[in-house]
Amino acid sequence: MHSVSRVFAQSIVQLAEREGLPLPPPLLAAVRGAARVPLATQDALWEAYCSAGTAALPGLRAGLALQVAHLDSAGLQLVACDTLGEALHELSEVAPAIGEGGSFGIGREGGIAHLVYRPRLTVRAHERVEAVLAGALNLARWATGGRFTAAGLWFAHAPLAPRAAYDDALRVPSAFGAAHNSLRFDAAQLALPLVGANAELREHLRVLTARTLAALGCSSLAAAVQRQVHAHPGHGRERVAAALGLSGRHLVRRLALDGLSFKALRESVLDERARAALS
Repeated sequence: MHSVSRVFAQSIVQLAEREGLPLPPPLLAAVRGAARVPLATQDALWEAYCSAGTAALPGLRAGLALQVAHLDSAGLQLVACDTLGEALHELSEVAPAIGEGGSFGIGREGGIAHLVYRPRLTVRAHERVEAVLAGALNLARWATGGRFTAAGLWFAHAPLAPRAAYDDALRVPSAFGAAHNSLRFDAAQLALPLVGANAELREHLRVLTARTLAALGCSSLAAAVQRQVHAHPGHGRERVAAALGLSGRHLVRRLALDGLSFKALRESVLDERARAALS
């Protein structure tokens, strides 16, 4: 059963309280009493929040109000990274610990980088996509001490309000009807240092996040690498890393933290394939 972190769900509860919007008491009790909130309950929470108010763009408001503490240990792990690029690459791996409503990837087009969000949502999907990307924009600004600037937010859906409302809320350009939902920015900003960089804290938080992912049954990075090599034996490090939403350098470093190497994992899979072909 897919779920989201309780504190992530509570970000909507807290926002509704600040805006004076009533939410059903049974729904509030379900959120506050759960270690993890089922995605179906999160769906109901979003429907209740969006239906309770009349102000435009509830998703953008939710995203811009998001704080790093709402992302639990995984969010704290991200802002303790050394650079924005490192944090965004790790986001693709730790996102299920925050919520299992979608996945992330990093891509480039020339000098422009884009953080792509691929939703798996059916209830208030457009509002929630806007919340995710606005939240990423907001936290990137915060984590870099205000140095991050975006080229814009690209949405696959049509605008939910006049374009001026997006401009006023986001202070960056927005585009609609795009092929992917993404936050786009100058790729040079991947090297921006994070104000909360802390290697010792980051390693401690990685342990906590890994436990959460294991409890959710999410595959380890090593297992994901092995699956990619098995499916595409001719792919090298860079192509495998790209399929996992990582850079080759970042993939090697993350495996090294677990005492593993890409070369050894790849050779073990290829040896296994060779033995299977001979049997």
